[in-house]
Amino acid sequence: MSDVLVIGGGFAGVWAAAGAVRARRAAGASPSDLRVTLVSAGDDIVIRPRMYQSDPDRMRVPLDRILGPIGVGRVAATVTGIDTGARRVQIIGRDGSTTELAYDRLVLAAGSRLVRPDLLGTEHLFDVDTMPGAARLHSHLHRLPAEAPGAGRFTAVVVGAGFTGIEVATELVGRLRDIAARVTAAEPVRVVLVERENVVGPELGEGPRPQILEALAELGVEQRLGVGVESVSPAGVRLSDGSEIAASTVIWTAGMAASPLTAHVPGERDRLGRLHVDEYLRVRAAPDVYAAGDTSAALALDGHPVMQSCQHAMPQGKFAGHNVAADLLGLQQVPFATEPYVTCLDLGAAGAVLTSGRERTVRKTGQEAKDVKHTITAVAIYPPVDDAEAILARADYRSSTWRGSAGSSPGETAVATAVRSTG
Repeated sequence: MSDVLVIGGGFAGVWAAAGAVRARRAAGASPSDLRVTLVSAGDDIVIRPRMYQSDPDRMRVPLDRILGPIGVGRVAATVTGIDTGARRVQIIGRDGSTTELAYDRLVLAAGSRLVRPDLLGTEHLFDVDTMPGAARLHSHLHRLPAEAPGAGRFTAVVVGAGFTGIEVATELVGRLRDIAARVTAAEPVRVVLVERENVVGPELGEGPRPQILEALAELGVEQRLGVGVESVSPAGVRLSDGSEIAASTVIWTAGMAASPLTAHVPGERDRLGRLHVDEYLRVRAAPDVYAAGDTSAALALDGHPVMQSCQHAMPQGKFAGHNVAADLLGLQQVPFATEPYVTCLDLGAAGAVLTSGRERTVRKTGQEAKDVKHTITAVAIYPPVDDAEAILARADYRSSTWRGSAGSSPGETAVATAVRSTG
């Protein structure tokens, strides 16, 4: 028997496990020939792209409803080390016990994490990077009416005006207004976006910036550009220019890095800590290890590294799963191929903006783009549950979130149609 071990219960990990099972079945092999096991500290796949929204606890799907029907074993544990020489993974269980898991091929799909700053008062920062973080913010916001009235009670400062920061800031306007309306009409609701660069959305480029600025103005989101945060307290923030903002809520969104587990695998990494991989998503310096999702610096068809997003994590998982199974079963591996790149940025009550290509040409705005965003985050990225055939159909590496091809769900087809209709 050969063992495929997948680390990570996110989009890349789940689809890597399912992709390996699909490839095994297509080859006519049995579970006794190739065993697939997934290790994850949590019991759910978290729909991370929705963590900026209200009621984050709704945004998860039990892993057992995806992995169980297709025969993937699941180990609920935290990975603490990887020995690529011995092909063993060290884990610690929920009861505190430690053990090791052996593998013949490993898929590292442990995701990414928010890089928290080293500054005074960092413990007062909120984030939407994880389910516990988003739940903590949600609870905090709903406790604001119980606080003493004051200038900053319904003020939120969002640090980082990138993709996540913009979505958080524009969504927070409505969330705070709804909460504040329950107790007062006098205290102002403010959302302030702080960005060290001199422009909003520096990595998003010029394409969608006019629509972003228009949305921020429509919603009344204030901008403080060209400044950073010096310190945080329960009463607000002090900025690098010496100014202070009274605020009960400060949310950090600036900076992501690959899982620290990448440091346990030999090989070159990019500035985000992602491992360099070959066209089959195999780590160049550790051929028994494959990397997918936010741990992988895979190259798109245009030669640029993929983005850290579910748009790329899902197909990477499917390709990696197919290729580890093919590797062990002596079958042909398939080079990773990306789909056309699109960005759909939620702008709260102001709608959304949909772009295509790395130059981010604007294709849809307003409610049209909002409908696409909803289809992506509320339908297309959710995996099927309790249905082995549907799960394995979606695990086909030829299907993806954006193309309505083999194994596509209605949500995938709707997104593909919307994107194609933009030209």
